[in-house]
Amino acid sequence: MSVSVLMDSSSSSNFLLHRPSIEPRDEANSNTNNNGVLFDSSKLQKQTNLPTEFIWPHGDLVHTNQELNEPLIDLQGFINGDEEATAHAVELVRSACLNHGFFQVTNHGVDASIIQAAYEELDAVFKLPLNKKLSFRRKPGGFSGYSAAHADRLSSKLPWKETFSFGYQGNNSDSSVVDYFKSILGEDFEHSGWVYQKYCEKMRELSLVIFELLAISLGVDRLHFRKFFEDGNSIMRCNYYPPCNNSGLTLGTGPHCDPTSLTILHQDQVGGLEVFTNNKWQSVRPRQDALVINIGDTFMALCNGKYKSCLHRAVVNKERERRSLVYFVCPKEDKVVRPPQDLVPRLYPDFTWSDLLAFTQSHYRADVATLQSFFRWLSPPPS
Repeated sequence: MSVSVLMDSSSSSNFLLHRPSIEPRDEANSNTNNNGVLFDSSKLQKQTNLPTEFIWPHGDLVHTNQELNEPLIDLQGFINGDEEATAHAVELVRSACLNHGFFQVTNHGVDASIIQAAYEELDAVFKLPLNKKLSFRRKPGGFSGYSAAHADRLSSKLPWKETFSFGYQGNNSDSSVVDYFKSILGEDFEHSGWVYQKYCEKMRELSLVIFELLAISLGVDRLHFRKFFEDGNSIMRCNYYPPCNNSGLTLGTGPHCDPTSLTILHQDQVGGLEVFTNNKWQSVRPRQDALVINIGDTFMALCNGKYKSCLHRAVVNKERERRSLVYFVCPKEDKVVRPPQDLVPRLYPDFTWSDLLAFTQSHYRADVATLQSFFRWLSPPPS
C-alpha cells in the first residue's frame, strides 16, 4: 500500500491499516534477526545483493526531485519580544502546522560550537568496534542504547542506519546524561556525556520557546504548553546512515510520524530528510545554521488535531555517510495528554505518554497511523 493511499484513507472513520506489529526477539539473539542478519555496513557493502530484510516496498521508495518550500523562521525577534516579528513568526508557524507540521528555525540560541561538538562525539561513538557497540545495545522494550538497523525489534523493512539513544530528565542541575555515558561507555566518554548534557539543555530551552509560539498560533494561553512540558522527560538520538551501494532499494528511516510531541533535529549537509505533503515526497534542504522542527503525534493530540503530525522519511546516499542529531520532546510519563478547553470538540481520548511510549516500543512500529492504532489498542472493542 503506498503512502499516498494511506494519506487519502486516513481521514475516513473506517480507516484500517495492516498493522506492522513488533515481534519481541529472544535476548540471546537480539544482535540479529531470524535469518542471522547482522548490520555491519562495511561487510554488507561488499555484497552484490542487498539482503532482503533491508529491501522496502516500491510504494515506500518513490523518488522525489522536488524540494519542500517550508517556512524558515527567524526566532530572534520573537525571543526579544518584538511584536511585529512575533506576529510574522506566528503566521508562518500556523501555516506550516496546518499544512504538514514542519518548519525550520534560525537564530534559535543554540551556538554552532555546541552542535559541532555533538557531531564530533557522535562520530566517536559510532566508530567504536561493533562488539563494543553491541555491548550497550538497547534492551527489549526500552529506548536507551545502541541499535543496529533495529534488527533487535524488526525482521523486515530494516532501516539502513545505526542509532544511539538516551533519556534526558530536563533538569539543568542533573548529570544523568553524563552518568549514563560513564556507566555504559566508561570514564573515557565522560566528556562526551557533558557535551550531550549541554546539548540537551539547549534543546530543552528552545523547545519551551517553540511551545510558546505554538500556543499563540493556536489561540490558547501563551504559557499553556510551556508549563505542560517544563518537567518533561525527553529522548536524545544520534543517527548514523552509512553509504549504501543499493540505496535505491532501502531507506534510512521509513515513512512515519513521530509518536512524541515535538522533534528538534539538526542534519548534516549531505541531505536525505523528506516530508510527505500534497500527496508527494519533498526533500528538505540542509541548512547549517537552522534547526528542523516537526510536530509529533502527542502534540497533535494535545492541540486536538488542529495541527498535523509530520509524515517524513530519510533516504540514504550511495557514496556519502549521513548524520543527524534528534531531540524528541516528551511530557512527563504520567502526565495526562489532554487538549486545553479552548480547543473543542474533542477528537481524541485522554492518555498518558507512558502508555503511548510502551505501545511504540513493544507493540507497534511507528507509521502514519500510530495514534489511531494506539487508541484501538488502548480501548479494544468488546468481544
